[in-house]
Amino acid sequence: MSSLGGAMQRVPVLLFGRPGLGSFNASAAAAIERLRVPLEAPGIAIEACWRQAFDVPTRTAAIAEVLAHGPPLVIVHGGQGDAPVAGLAPLHPAVRFAVTQGAVGGPNVAGYEVRQEESAFLAGVFAARSSRTGVVAHLSGERVRPGLLGRAAFVAGVQAEAPGMPVLTAFCGHQHEPALARRWAGAMCQAGADVLFTMLDGGRPGAIEACREHGAKLIGNVEDWTVREPDVCTASAIADSGWGVQRAVEDWLAGRFPAGGHVRVGLSEPSVVELALAPQVRDAHASAIAAHAAALVSGHRTLPHDYNGPEFTLPQAG
Repeated sequence: MSSLGGAMQRVPVLLFGRPGLGSFNASAAAAIERLRVPLEAPGIAIEACWRQAFDVPTRTAAIAEVLAHGPPLVIVHGGQGDAPVAGLAPLHPAVRFAVTQGAVGGPNVAGYEVRQEESAFLAGVFAARSSRTGVVAHLSGERVRPGLLGRAAFVAGVQAEAPGMPVLTAFCGHQHEPALARRWAGAMCQAGADVLFTMLDGGRPGAIEACREHGAKLIGNVEDWTVREPDVCTASAIADSGWGVQRAVEDWLAGRFPAGGHVRVGLSEPSVVELALAPQVRDAHASAIAAHAAALVSGHRTLPHDYNGPEFTLPQAG
């Protein structure tokens, strides 16, 4: 894929949120930076396009804006891109669309999925093993497919280790609002949860503060939060979502873009997906976590796609 007439070809990557907040978007931003210099030689300019777009119409408008510049490839980061790409891709058949963590398909659309639900399952196992109160919790933001899969897998991990253990689970409605996440996480702690698994992005600092306030422990996701917040984060369900951005560009350049298909990676690639444990808990839990991971990789254990149990709600004021 070379540039035409010396002009750089633009490859936009849509990121819904604000720079500097959240590990999910940060992983994609890091991948963009890794790709920037190598892509200059073949005349390609990869661009992080940050947009404050939190519903389907505004996300669709954001993608349409970059399409007006005629890019050969558009990458939309996150399952939030499913509905906008489903509407736009048929209108732009010459453009290749890649959606990370999504489920959308089409003759010019490819999906790149990091199976974060596999590390979420291990997070459930660890939560059950490390809880002192016998109640654990899951908190996410938007009800997109990756979040739903991760929730189902986390609950399955808890039940695999401790059948019948209560799990408080909720979607607070927004990935990037710390105050909202703190309110929900605090209510879960007050309801008895002492280990909280968060699948949030910019809102995660609020959940961390709630856990500090209530003496609870937090399990992060996407990157290693045991290093970033070692006083409160005892584990992290790593899933490097930037892998999808990098792999999409590599496939497109190599002429093997899997239009109409999905490319997935999981625990079989521990550099991309794993459960990180804080040093103080490794001796007690590492071997059990490794056994569960091996069962997933070998196919001896499969994960549910849905969770049909009760959901936690905020207590009524007053």
